[in-house]
Amino acid sequence: MTHKGFLAGIVVAGMAVTATTALAMGSGYGGPRHEINFDVLDKDGNGEVTREEMQMRGQDRFVQADSDGDGKLTRDEMMTAAQARMAERVGRMIERFDADGDGAVSMDEMPRPDEKRAARMFDVIDSDDSGGISKEEFAEMRDQMGKRRGHGFGKGSHRSNDD
Repeated sequence: MTHKGFLAGIVVAGMAVTATTALAMGSGYGGPRHEINFDVLDKDGNGEVTREEMQMRGQDRFVQADSDGDGKLTRDEMMTAAQARMAERVGRMIERFDADGDGAVSMDEMPRPDEKRAARMFDVIDSDDSGGISKEEFAEMRDQMGKRRGHGFGKGSHRSNDD
């Protein structure tokens, strides 16, 4: 395998892992990562959602996660809430992709990444057309993705390019 082919394979594999994670997280990847139901938001049942009702959704989630009711979320409480949401998402993912109904998702049942799209993405990231992605090009791509998602993973943020 050539050096260029090896790097392309790494990028495609990385995108497949990212896509799989996004699928497990649900359709709101990069935004809200939970199902939002109009009827749940419309607390008073009057057929419209007010700003107060939208704000109550966050408060409800906080209260739900605050298992000891002390008005604070500990690391354990946050982890428990996150694990419950992830278990729900994984269940939906298995339900969606488990074509043979065996309760598991095989490699054949996983959605396939679009190879042409992956090649175009590789070419965009390889900004100097060297056939490989340098550490600098990778960092630039990561910073751009973080900015689009509002994470601000650039210099001076809480994450480094070595994470």
